[in-house]
Amino acid sequence: MSDLWHLYLLDCDGRLYTGISTDPARRLQQHRAAGSRAARFTRGAERLELIWYVEVGSRSLAQRAEYRLRRLPRRVKLAIANRNANWADLQHQLFEGMSREPGQS
Repeated sequence: MSDLWHLYLLDCDGRLYTGISTDPARRLQQHRAAGSRAARFTRGAERLELIWYVEVGSRSLAQRAEYRLRRLPRRVKLAIANRNANWADLQHQLFEGMSREPGQS
């Protein structure tokens, strides 16, 4: 199991789902299986598509990034996916205005 975490976006029948995982492809299969490991949000979806993911690093940083990405408007999330944003660009967008860089104590 990898220690590197990823932030990802799924298209769930036109709705967007934001999540984190060490293996986005495996996580997509868990969502598609609609079992107990699938998020409740994705269980009823007929079509699930992984539209974007980026390697973030630590779990805590991935959780903070997920929290902030979830709160962005849909159009911004789609723009991130469409431009295939890398972590450096996204990190600046999500954590802009913080007194210190994420991941630094």
